[in-house]
Amino acid sequence: QVQLVESGGGLVQAGGSLRLSCAASGRTFRTSAMAWFRQAPGKEREFVAAISWGGSSTYYRDSVKGRFTISRDNAKNTLYLQMNSLKPEDTAVYLCAADMESYRAPTYTSQRYEYWGQGTQVSVSS
Repeated sequence: QVQLVESGGGLVQAGGSLRLSCAASGRTFRTSAMAWFRQAPGKEREFVAAISWGGSSTYYRDSVKGRFTISRDNAKNTLYLQMNSLKPEDTAVYLCAADMESYRAPTYTSQRYEYWGQGTQVSVSS
């Protein structure tokens, strides 16, 4: 059974940092593009960041560029999101996602990702 399990969320003050992890099990994702999305209450799910299967290419939504860094450790089958200079508007449930197909370029489109975690809550106070 394929599972993606996020961890590392929590409550921080504005300007603080968090590091999210997404541990994959059930199959290897070392040849799959992966991504982070987030969903705030009453809002639609939105793209945050994506990374190519080898880790050489990364993409971010404009509002997190320069503050968030996506990375992966394929040996550990784990995806990360380092979040610095957090703002109250970053408050959301953060979900990791993985492409079922191998060697495809990452995308900001949620429909491309077949595997999803349950999410981890990130709350940023002002």
